Amino acid sequence: MLQSKLFYKTTKEISEEEKSINAQLLVRAGFVDKLMAGVYSFLPLGLRVLEKIKKVIREEMNAIGGQEILMPALTPKENWMKTGRWDTIDVLFKMEGSGGKEYALGSTHEEIVTPLVKKMVNSYKDLPVAVYQIQDKFRDEPRAKSGLLRGREFSMKDLYSFHADETDLDSYYEKAKGAYLKVFRRLGLDALVVLASGGTFSKYSHEFQVLTESGEDMIFYCEKCRYAQNKEIAEYGAGDKCPKCDGKMLEGKAIEVGNIFKLKTKFSEAFDLNFLDKEGKKKLAVMGCYGIGPSRVMGAIVEVSHDERGIIWPAEVAPFDVHLIALFGKDEGKNKKIEKEAEGLLESLQKAGFEVLYDDREEVSAGVKFGESDLFGIPLRLVISEKTLEKSSVEIKERAEQRVELVKFNKVEKFLKK
Repeated sequence: MLQSKLFYKTTKEISEEEKSINAQLLVRAGFVDKLMAGVYSFLPLGLRVLEKIKKVIREEMNAIGGQEILMPALTPKENWMKTGRWDTIDVLFKMEGSGGKEYALGSTHEEIVTPLVKKMVNSYKDLPVAVYQIQDKFRDEPRAKSGLLRGREFSMKDLYSFHADETDLDSYYEKAKGAYLKVFRRLGLDALVVLASGGTFSKYSHEFQVLTESGEDMIFYCEKCRYAQNKEIAEYGAGDKCPKCDGKMLEGKAIEVGNIFKLKTKFSEAFDLNFLDKEGKKKLAVMGCYGIGPSRVMGAIVEVSHDERGIIWPAEVAPFDVHLIALFGKDEGKNKKIEKEAEGLLESLQKAGFEVLYDDREEVSAGVKFGESDLFGIPLRLVISEKTLEKSSVEIKERAEQRVELVKFNKVEKFLKK
């Protein structure tokens, strides 16, 4: 990708309303654009990151038997009335269509997926079933703030599992827990599994929380075994002995990046989702729900992975693998050589499978180019200039490191793969 053609604009100044680090850096770097509170456009750089996050999530959901579907965002009032949630979910966006018919924009999809699965399930042989989608959700948050961490429109992966009994649900729940930890490890996030309230569904649920001073939640966690509880249900406080080992409980702020619930029969009962067991008896299917917000995860990564110069993306979700920068001077002859070497390197790296953003702009200073490169947070920066040409080399720097290395042109590909 040529940076001269990239649809973006960086800025040094943004609105004082943006208090969160993720909003400040993502807007400044031209990854997202704020339309209004809690609603953002994803620009090419930001969309590349978001899609890579979704790819990781898809791979791990598929690995535990999840099948991807896509349900409508526009949902009928009658489905919500069956579960009693039309008047109890206070963030539900409601609207009236022609003929006075009422609808809601999906804030969650239990009311839609349950009757859908009912059409497919008749016997115990049809279970278990696990389906998921990645779709925008809508919630009328009274205080949409914190950038991508709390939006009114946001990306969500919601997986729903259906089982013949609670034993099978428990087994799948543990598989999902393990898959979530794999997702967050791949995304460069050190997530704690945190015990939380199960609401009206069960005694407990589990949240996946990432420790950071900018977090909205407060948790207590063991310094040794990482057992953790959300402060809202906490039975232990800071300084207490861990109930699972001889470690000490600590208090910390954290960002929730995912959660999983055992819904049991709440929704299958509302929609009469029954099946015939081995003895021919009618039973209610047992359900679980598993959510990760890709856009929220994107904001969380920025919150925990940045420095004073900008974002530092983990390699798996960075918009590009390499930021190739050509530094041009005043000598046209030398500039032609720089351009030739840069374009040759661009071609060879792309053939080798690297995703490269090439800063080919001629009228932009080195300071501006380096500043934008740091702001973008691409893992590797490669620079070709008059100085490096003299040594038939490329200057290579990792975004998270201070060290700069000179590598010969013919050894760059091997160096990067290492």
